[in-house]
Amino acid sequence: MKEHFTVQEAADYMNTTVRFVRRLIAERRIAFHHLGRHVRLKRADVDEFINAGRVEPVWRAA
Repeated sequence: MKEHFTVQEAADYMNTTVRFVRRLIAERRIAFHHLGRHVRLKRADVDEFINAGRVEPVWRAA
């Protein structure tokens, strides 16, 4: 498995658009790395972003 994603690969991994990933980067809502002119996102950072948005279900007592 790849350790770093391009913006397109991150969008595919999260099943979203490139525009959404670029907005996350522009708003500094997800960690990223600049390699010259290229932007890379670490798989662990993408997974962390996804997990941070997790909402646990509420179970009602019977």
